[in-house]
Amino acid sequence: MKPLQQIHVTYSRVIRDVQQANLPAFLSTSCNRPSRKKKHNGYDEVNQTKYERLVRTVTASRVSPQTPDRLFEEDNVLFGKVVKSKTVTQTPEPKTPQNWVPLTNPDKVSLPLEKTDFDLPIKISLPARTHMPNGKIPSVTRILQQTMPMEQAFYLERWKQRMIMELGEQGFSEYTAALFSQGKQFHTQLEDLLLSLDGHGKKEEPEGLTGYLTSVQHVLTDIVGVKSLESAVQHSQLQYLGLVDCVAEYRQKLCVIDWKTSEKPKPYLRNTYDNPLQIAAYIGAINHDNNYHFQVNCGLIVVTYKDGSPAHTHFMDTDLCLHFWNKWLLRLEEYKKKKKEETQQ
Repeated sequence: MKPLQQIHVTYSRVIRDVQQANLPAFLSTSCNRPSRKKKHNGYDEVNQTKYERLVRTVTASRVSPQTPDRLFEEDNVLFGKVVKSKTVTQTPEPKTPQNWVPLTNPDKVSLPLEKTDFDLPIKISLPARTHMPNGKIPSVTRILQQTMPMEQAFYLERWKQRMIMELGEQGFSEYTAALFSQGKQFHTQLEDLLLSLDGHGKKEEPEGLTGYLTSVQHVLTDIVGVKSLESAVQHSQLQYLGLVDCVAEYRQKLCVIDWKTSEKPKPYLRNTYDNPLQIAAYIGAINHDNNYHFQVNCGLIVVTYKDGSPAHTHFMDTDLCLHFWNKWLLRLEEYKKKKKEETQQ
C-alpha cells in the first residue's frame, strides 16, 4: 500500500472510533475560537436619518467650518462686537504744597540788569549760627538730605557700602575728604577764571584740576555779566539758606549756575538727582533776599569731567524752574513736619 493511502485509512479509523465512543470531536481541520460579547456602541441609537444631512455637510467640506473667522462671526451674532477697552491705570494726582509761595517776589523792586553791574560780584558769607534766629535755619543741602526718597537713599547707601568693602572705613573717609577738597579747589579756580573774564586777573592753575577745567572751557565762553560768586542767600519768608555757586548771564539769560564734578557721564537732567531742586531753591531764595537787587527765573547745571571731556550743560527755563520749585516746597514741608514730630517725642 502506498504511504498516502495508508495515512488516509488510518485517519478514517480514528474518526470512526471517536464517533463510536461519543467523545468530543477535538480533532478538526479548523480551530473554532469562543465568540466574544459584542461591545455596545452608543452611535447605534442615534437617529441616522435625522442627522444624515449634517454629517454629509461636514464631511463634504474640504475646510473645517470652525475657523477663527467663522467663530468670530458667530460671536458677533450672539454677543455683539467686542469692544476693546484700555487698561485703566490710576495715576496719583500731583501733590500741591500747602503753603505755596511764588518763585519770584512780587513785592521786590528789581533794578534793570545794566544798572546792577558792580565793580566786583556780590559775595556774602554764610552767617554764623550765633547770628541765626534760634540758631536753627536749615540749609538747602540738609533739607534735601533729610527728605531724600527711599529709592535714592538705597542706591546711595549701596554705593557707600561697596566703596567701604573696596577701600575700608578709613580709605572711604579719605576718599570722600579728597573729593570734597577737590570740589572746593575747583570752585575756587572757577571763581578766578570768571573774575579774569571781567579783567580782575588770573591765578595759576593747580594740579589735579586740569581735566575739569578743560571740560568747562566751552561753557565759559557763553557766560558774561557775573552778578555773584560763592554767595550766601536766605529766603526771608520760608527761612532756609544756601550758598550759590554763581549768578551770571548764560546765552542772554540770567541764571543761577551750579558747578558739578563727576567721574561718570550725566548727559540728562534726571542723572543729576536732586540738583534741579537745589537750583529752584536758590532761585527762590535770591528773589526773596533783599541783599540782591535783581530776580532770577532760570537755572543752569554744569557737569564737568575729570578726563577733560566736554561738560554737559542742563539749562532750566522758567517753566522747568517752576516745576522743580513746587517739588522743593513739598520737600521743605516734609522736612518741617519731621522736625515737628521729633520735638513732640
